[in-house]
Amino acid sequence: MSFTTTEPSSPGSLRRLTNRNTNRYSVTALFSMAAEQDVEVEDDLARAQKRLRELKSRISAQSKKNFVLERDVRYLDSRIALLIQNRMALDERDEVQATLEDVDPNEGNFPDDRKMQQYSNLFFLLQSEPRHIASLCRLVSLSEIDTLLQTVMFTLYGNQYESREEHLLLTMFQSVLSAQFETATEFGSLLRANTPVSRMMTTYTRRGPGQSYLKSVLAERINSLIEHKDLNLEMNPLKVYEQMIDQIEEETGSLPPHLARGVSPEAAAANVDVQAIIAPRLTMLMEIANSFLVTIIDSKDSVPYGIRWICKQIRSLTRRKYPDATDYALCSLIGGFFFLRFINPAIVTPQAYMLVDAVPAKHPRRTLTLIAKMLQNLANKPSYAKEAYMMTLNPFVENNKARINQFLNQLCEVGDFYDTLEMDQYMALSKKDLQINITLNELYNTHSLLLQHIDVLSPNEKQHLRILTDELGAAPAQVPRKENRTIELPLYSRWETPIQDIHMALMSENNLTQNDILYMETKSIFVQLIRSMPNIADKRPINLPAIAEKAATTKDAMLVRKGIKVKEMLRELEELHIVDRKDDFKLMQDEVAAELQHLGNLREKVLLETRSLDAVYKTICDHNSYLRSQLEQYKAYLQNVRLTAVKDKGSAPVGVVSVGGKEKKQSKSTVLGPYRFTHAQLEKEGIIVESNVPENRRPHIYFNITSPTPGTFIIALHYKGRDKAILEMDLKIDDLLEKQKDNKHLLDLEYVQLNVVKVLQLLNKVFRSK
Repeated sequence: MSFTTTEPSSPGSLRRLTNRNTNRYSVTALFSMAAEQDVEVEDDLARAQKRLRELKSRISAQSKKNFVLERDVRYLDSRIALLIQNRMALDERDEVQATLEDVDPNEGNFPDDRKMQQYSNLFFLLQSEPRHIASLCRLVSLSEIDTLLQTVMFTLYGNQYESREEHLLLTMFQSVLSAQFETATEFGSLLRANTPVSRMMTTYTRRGPGQSYLKSVLAERINSLIEHKDLNLEMNPLKVYEQMIDQIEEETGSLPPHLARGVSPEAAAANVDVQAIIAPRLTMLMEIANSFLVTIIDSKDSVPYGIRWICKQIRSLTRRKYPDATDYALCSLIGGFFFLRFINPAIVTPQAYMLVDAVPAKHPRRTLTLIAKMLQNLANKPSYAKEAYMMTLNPFVENNKARINQFLNQLCEVGDFYDTLEMDQYMALSKKDLQINITLNELYNTHSLLLQHIDVLSPNEKQHLRILTDELGAAPAQVPRKENRTIELPLYSRWETPIQDIHMALMSENNLTQNDILYMETKSIFVQLIRSMPNIADKRPINLPAIAEKAATTKDAMLVRKGIKVKEMLRELEELHIVDRKDDFKLMQDEVAAELQHLGNLREKVLLETRSLDAVYKTICDHNSYLRSQLEQYKAYLQNVRLTAVKDKGSAPVGVVSVGGKEKKQSKSTVLGPYRFTHAQLEKEGIIVESNVPENRRPHIYFNITSPTPGTFIIALHYKGRDKAILEMDLKIDDLLEKQKDNKHLLDLEYVQLNVVKVLQLLNKVFRSK
């Protein structure tokens, strides 16, 4: 049986479950939901569910930490760039340093009890009525959106696996997208520009379910590709021509007269040798791209519900706004979201999504970029204006266009959640533990943004949002980073009465009789008893009186109470002629058996989901470690800047520091190192990405790393038995950070190529504490 509502209920109103043909089903579903999450039962299912709930909670919390760290790293990337160029004033350096401070749990103050209650009411209203946040997201500036998105995606609706919060968040998306379509003036500009809406959609894909999907679908395919480090599938004729003449010159020592340097793209494309090199690459690239496409299409049922539902809204809103739009045009918009904002970023930079252990080598990295371009051209209207050479891959687009459009349309075929959300909202009023974990600055920033736009959000002074913001008054200022503590904010409604007795509430709201409730509660207790007594769980047919008697005579006080109670309830149902002892209570027997079968199947699903999410949690934690190492590098660099920039104070010459108001010569800097690493060590850690050292000589190669002055390092490559280094390279931390900022992932030491990020991590690990 399914719900029949066709129009979404207003998220702000708790439209009751009355006047429906499905009342009995709705309440039965509630009892079934309760059975699935029964905290009083301690069987295999309950233990598995408890572990899964804890795992989901950890993923949600860790996802938020990663989002915050990614923002910090992005901010510091830009600030460090100015430091590298010596274009930052001292007060700005202090500001950057403050960004790196850790939160001190003993610093700062919480709002008082009255304010906390007001914030509890406000954030319950914002969570349960998504239209307010939807409007706010459209009103804030691009510079404000990231902070607001952090609060919305990872705090207000931060429980990423809880249906009520997920469905409320999607309701907000529907409102935001509707407004975007209403104000759109050109079809071509829809969802493509860098707007708060597009940022919202990208951020949504970075939540736990999206990351889980990317890892399960793309990781194996990408890892198998990047194993082939020397596979060069470059398609750009100009680059192929340059690589070709470089190789000829290296092999022969000179270039023949007909091969000049600095030719035009057209001349390179016309070269027959270049064409001969590109032809087999073309075939191989299309085969690889096709394997990616097949993997993605076959994963349709694994695509997270929320992402499919957003695709459905894009299609629905486009049809409404542009009724004459072709299926091709519709699919280009859906593909713009699914591929451009979800799939392709993970293919192009798999290391940022923790799909691979290290930055791929040069050639596989280029191949992944070309595959992403091909998929984007397939899902979107291809444009070859800037890269004419991509035209040669057009057969891939033409051969797969119908297939990809069918896939994108099938993505949209998901049911709505409005009835489920209505039940979840209803149940939320009976919860005593509804809360969010929110930082003080998130609290105050949201408060401030609401006040800035309150005349648009809530023009009527009698509206709930206006009443709450008026009572709260002015928003407190943002607190320093170390005082930005996280608080547990309980959520409860100021205007909805909490439900104390769910059974009585269900009766009054759904025109159910006491007998209906008695029957469902009896069934529920029998299911609990059977789950609590494993030795009788597999016996068929189910002997209900025997189960009640066994429970009533055990040594477990809780089982005794339930056994006695359910015996009495079964007797009442028999007197009411709802069940009959003569047929062994067959109606109840069958329904209990069906519920147990459902819960048995549920256990397998829970275990399967747990195994999948274990891998996701590990990935997210690995990414967290990577981001933290980035911040540690920045801390080390800033420490170095402060050590070497005393002259910026203008009070003392270089080499002189002030102690107690008196000048004192700095002590001569100490040389740190050398620290020795073998070729095998650095290769195992992923620091050596490519090596030209013959295999039989690698055991005799080692590296010495020293730091003669803060921020300066010398990497020396040695061969065992020889005193003098084969090669030495001077490195400055500025140069490495600049390479990282410019996405130059490799450091060339002639004999070996090193991973820039991992070199930074190694230097930080070895020298930071010295």
